[in-house]
Amino acid sequence: MPSDLPARPAAPEAPVRQSAMARLALRFTAWAETWFPDTYVFAAIAVAVVAVAALVNGSSPTAVTKAFGDGFWSLIVFSMQMAFVAITGYVVATSPPAARLIRRIAAMPSTGPGAIALVAAISMLASFLNWGLSLVFSGLLARAMATRPELKMDYRAAGAAGYLGLGATWALGLSSSAAQLQANPASLPPAILQITGVLPFSETIFLWQSMVMALVLLVVSVIISWMSAPKGDQAVTAEKMGIDPQVPMDALPPRERPGEWLEYSPFLTVILVVLTLGWMLQEFTRVGAIVAISGLNTYNLLFLMLGLLLHWRPRSFLNAVARAVPATTGVLIQFPLYGSIAAIMTNAKGWGGASLTDRIAHVFVSATTAETFPVAMGVYSAVLGFFIPSGGGKWIIEAPYVMQAANELKVHLGWAVQVYNAAEALPNLINPFWMLPLLGVLSLKARDIVGFSFLQLLVHTPLVLFMLWLLGRTLEYVPPVMP
Repeated sequence: MPSDLPARPAAPEAPVRQSAMARLALRFTAWAETWFPDTYVFAAIAVAVVAVAALVNGSSPTAVTKAFGDGFWSLIVFSMQMAFVAITGYVVATSPPAARLIRRIAAMPSTGPGAIALVAAISMLASFLNWGLSLVFSGLLARAMATRPELKMDYRAAGAAGYLGLGATWALGLSSSAAQLQANPASLPPAILQITGVLPFSETIFLWQSMVMALVLLVVSVIISWMSAPKGDQAVTAEKMGIDPQVPMDALPPRERPGEWLEYSPFLTVILVVLTLGWMLQEFTRVGAIVAISGLNTYNLLFLMLGLLLHWRPRSFLNAVARAVPATTGVLIQFPLYGSIAAIMTNAKGWGGASLTDRIAHVFVSATTAETFPVAMGVYSAVLGFFIPSGGGKWIIEAPYVMQAANELKVHLGWAVQVYNAAEALPNLINPFWMLPLLGVLSLKARDIVGFSFLQLLVHTPLVLFMLWLLGRTLEYVPPVMP
């Protein structure tokens, strides 16, 4: 029978002891703040610095300004290709079948740290296919998991885990800007192509050394994500942050006009997908699947048609494309500046007929050996990446002199590209530029996740540099192969 005595208040939940990594991540998160201006500012500053350096090197003002104008549109093809990488990844990740897959995955973990580790693993695995897919899919997955209050999942740590694809492995996968550029001679400025030659995927991302490095980073990153995840009352859930994790689904409005019939019918989708499959079958037969997928045009066509197929109706597909386009702003407006920087560095000759590329390459050659070059190049690329957070644009700047130095030191050219790729991802862990699409999905700010990603940076940096040195010792130099 019911008692008349007042109910005893529930005992407060005992605080859960946090791991050393979790306590460190919490301290970083409490301290972190975003101080970076828009990355366009850094790109414009880089143009000014390079132009002044060329003048100091003895180039005439006429030569510098001519190189600036000649190079401005030299990356127009590559700019459009990289914009489509972002668009197609977003379109695939926001399709109805992807939403169903996200719900199934979100139901799997039984603890908060386990959920965060799963987000980290999926983020990095997806980044091997497409960095845009990785950002959006992992962000939506973190939100879906946050709808399960019984997990007590730290929403900030889950957001940082979702960013690991961009901060650890994306540049070692199929959408690597540098590897794609080197495999596509039509996308490379001629001045760079003469130094590097053509490097197919078999000489870059499909090297066994590169795959070992990617696997090690994946395993280590997942372990750190799990160990550093706050637990119990220390976990800051989406609810505590005042964020509703429910993802609103944009249902298609009913068709209103007869002219909209084809927009709501899968008829055109089927035709386009069948035509694409026929063409790709011919390409795979002609050059092989690996060579075919090495082409950015083929890669983007594959993901574009996959997105169209998954959305099924053209109107749903077009709505997803419209939502994805804003994420390409940085690529479209900054890449012309990177093209100008590369042209000034390679084409504006100074004293003794030497360009800035020649001068910097000489510094690398004089200061390093074939064994120490990967470490020196890795450190340099990582530091520069804090200011120029663009894998493809920064490669256009670095490639002329670092690849020239690699040739002179007899370093495997494909491994030099992978040195760049592995090191280029490191500053992404704390630079907010590529966080923006993910932060938009999660309704978070950079300072909310950068403490956890900074912890990853502390571990990744010495690990990556060690692997670049060790694995590089197993490769021999091969002269450039011209198209």
